[in-house]
Amino acid sequence: MPDPSRRATGAVPWLLAAILAAVPLAAPLPARAAAPAPRAAPPSAAPSAAPPPATPPPETYRPLDALADVMAHVQNSYVDEVTQRELVQAAIEGMVSRLDPHSAYLRPEVFRAVREETTGELDGLGVELAVRGDALVVVAPVADSPAERAGLRPGDRLLSIDGAAARPLGVAEAGRRLRGAVGTKVVLEIMRDGFAAPQKLTLVRDRIRLQSVDWRVLDGPGRHAYVRIKAFQDRTDRSVRKALDEARAAVRGELRGLVLDLRNDPGGLLDQAVKVSDLWLASGIIVSTEGRGGRPVETERAHEKGTEPAYPVVVLINRGTASASEIVAGALQDHQRAVILGTQSFGKGSVQSIIELPDGAGLKLTVARYYTPKHRSIQERGITPDLVVPEAPLAAGAPASAEDAQLAAALAELRKAAGTAPGPRPGGAGTPP
Repeated sequence: MPDPSRRATGAVPWLLAAILAAVPLAAPLPARAAAPAPRAAPPSAAPSAAPPPATPPPETYRPLDALADVMAHVQNSYVDEVTQRELVQAAIEGMVSRLDPHSAYLRPEVFRAVREETTGELDGLGVELAVRGDALVVVAPVADSPAERAGLRPGDRLLSIDGAAARPLGVAEAGRRLRGAVGTKVVLEIMRDGFAAPQKLTLVRDRIRLQSVDWRVLDGPGRHAYVRIKAFQDRTDRSVRKALDEARAAVRGELRGLVLDLRNDPGGLLDQAVKVSDLWLASGIIVSTEGRGGRPVETERAHEKGTEPAYPVVVLINRGTASASEIVAGALQDHQRAVILGTQSFGKGSVQSIIELPDGAGLKLTVARYYTPKHRSIQERGITPDLVVPEAPLAAGAPASAEDAQLAAALAELRKAAGTAPGPRPGGAGTPP
């Protein structure tokens, strides 16, 4: 049997070169790395160029001796042949996945798919995943996607994909396996609170074209409108403003109330969440971000220009409301500009920067955490609604019910407020610092 130790020393320079080329070790973040523009909360972000690696002191490399030894043993003695590239990618994946549930190394094919998501069109099932504890869970299904039509719900635990255990795959690899050619099938095994046993669902992949905003008139005589944001993509703020203008035209006058539906909205671009919040806030903080050690990174503030009239607003949230959509809900709640109605949101309060690496791969790295105007952390906590209205239980594979208790409750809130004259609400925009 070959002596693995003979390759250990020679592997170190190559290993260092390969790893440093992909992920700069001990390289400090650039001054604004924690606040790229646009920044993302999953599922997508705009990639930025990788910063040049700093030159770390010699002792930085010493822990890599063990990594080089293991790599040499695997290359020389493992029962199957493994390429150097596969080993390095696996090492990086393991390193990054241990940081937090949202950081990930994205192999080139996965990185390409992530970039496609920002365009609003992709092939697959249309479901956002995250790690919660020891489980891979559904954050939210994309609207009008195979996942939504199959009845997947926020909080469902994904146990297997085509027979392969899902949790060891991680978010990036699981997402890659769920994508695929239109018309191909994938079998998912899920578990949900209330199920006696796991259930298997067969889904057919489809082309998903996501229009991030839709709207309708809820009550014509009452001039109440409904706007749903499905994801925060490029120009979502413009789509929301257009929807509001079209709603005004439809009711032939100014709105007297709005239901803003953020349910099953897994997030998206942070700058779009800020711009959407700014539509209903005239002043004050929208969101602040803090980096390592609580270092302030950036504070986003509202502007008076372009602010919507002070009609009542009810925001709908649920377990699928995550990240960028939680920023909007938290900002409007802290400023008492809207009533938040529904169930507890998901609780993703961190900012990821996606860095494009030289080999076409990507690094999704948590660089900051964000806070509501009253400096509430959303991470692992979520937004607590002002009015708790549970969702109706739904069996796997069943279509959504036509009866929407949460929407009905929201409309009742608007009608209750209809007797008040238009004007600033108590504790309105600008109350928090």
